[in-house]
Amino acid sequence: MQPSATADSHPLVPPVIDVEATPRAAIAARMDRLPITRHLWMLVLLISLGGFFEVYDLIFTGYIAPGMVKSGLLQTTTHAFFGFTGIAGFIAATFAGLFVGTFALGWMPDRYGRRTVFTISLLWYSVCSAIMAFQTTAEGVILWRFITGIGVGVEIITIDSYVTELVPQQMRGRAMAFNQCVMFAAAPVAAILSYWLVPTTVLGIDGWRIVVLAGSAGAVLVWFIRRAVPESPRWLAMNDKIETSESIVRSIETIVERQSGRPLPSPLPVIEQPVHRRASLAELWQPPYRSRLMMLIVFNFCQAIGYYGFANWVPTLLIGQGITVTKSLLYSFIIAFAMPIGPMLAMAFADRIQRKYLIVAGALIVIACGLLFGHVKAVVPLIVLGVLISFAGQTISVCFHAYQAELFPTAVRCRANGIVYSASRIGAMMSGFLIAFLLRDFGVSGVFAGITACMLAVAVSIGMFGPKTNGVRLEELNH
Repeated sequence: MQPSATADSHPLVPPVIDVEATPRAAIAARMDRLPITRHLWMLVLLISLGGFFEVYDLIFTGYIAPGMVKSGLLQTTTHAFFGFTGIAGFIAATFAGLFVGTFALGWMPDRYGRRTVFTISLLWYSVCSAIMAFQTTAEGVILWRFITGIGVGVEIITIDSYVTELVPQQMRGRAMAFNQCVMFAAAPVAAILSYWLVPTTVLGIDGWRIVVLAGSAGAVLVWFIRRAVPESPRWLAMNDKIETSESIVRSIETIVERQSGRPLPSPLPVIEQPVHRRASLAELWQPPYRSRLMMLIVFNFCQAIGYYGFANWVPTLLIGQGITVTKSLLYSFIIAFAMPIGPMLAMAFADRIQRKYLIVAGALIVIACGLLFGHVKAVVPLIVLGVLISFAGQTISVCFHAYQAELFPTAVRCRANGIVYSASRIGAMMSGFLIAFLLRDFGVSGVFAGITACMLAVAVSIGMFGPKTNGVRLEELNH
């Protein structure tokens, strides 16, 4: 038995316990010593393919909006601030559903497992999205958009925890960057399909409906692919399913050892974790999780307004700068290419530079480029600034999805992520009404003034109050 940490030890390092005495903690120690091989990247890829269609669903929100307005189903703006027959109401319904999924149902992956909830939420999205595509009234579209959003919300927080728990600590940043790269490859797909289809009809069906159905059909195919992904061994061990967890870890170790071509290193020192029996808010309202919750709630609320205030309104903002509807969709497609490229570039530094510093830098870049965007009329500068804003937004996204999953223990990780992430859903829901109001009364420059205020709050909350996490084991951060 190795001695426990002394009072002089680093405050994040908990007692070290003998492997045989703590099978639950031994699982994490074995996972964290794994070398990075093709098999681990493949697991991340398969999980990310499920997320591809979640992002597709979120991104086409802005791209199909002009088509829904053209068809007479929705209005661009409404006289009332909370108008539910316009684009803002459609966006609000999306994020209201996401809020319910993240806040009210975030406990489900902690209770029933990452893999089970991942599958159910993906099928939920697919079925409900297809139903929404056939609605013929604004009320019907908004209702089913809300219901679809619930499944998407559960899916997002499940993916973050799933990826975080399946890879060793030296890979978490790159794994999340790769995850975001795959997921946000959906952005240019949604954009180009919208460019081709939204202005037209196909066999008498509005093009925007085909865009929605394409995502719904694709999600069903991915459900068959993701069967190769095992349950999180950390979650299984935390729920006393040691034999199943051991079996999965042994399988992963065998494949990784074969692919690496050399014996695996010895397991890292075992870190004992407290046993959590319930994923409750009361458990999270204790130090150090209380301050992390508050910090991330503020961060999520503000970053969502800033991020979706641009992403969901790109075509409309370009139109506001004098670009035609068709060309705005084409230029939006070009800007959308930055979404998967941003995370791809982030893979080079996601584990080298502290994630909190990257979040702050991304927020400051959005501020600078956004203020310029609001005063530029020429096409090329608009596209360049849009791409830079997209790059910065994706850097923030890559980092915070990994960051907030790191800051809470395995037993309550999804519940905690659901709570803090639900704040972003409220922010995103409000963003539609806020951006519509600012665009109507203050123009594009007014929109970016509002985005600037939100991004300043992002930089301050994470920069001043966020802990450092790069290269630190999950069990060290959450003891």
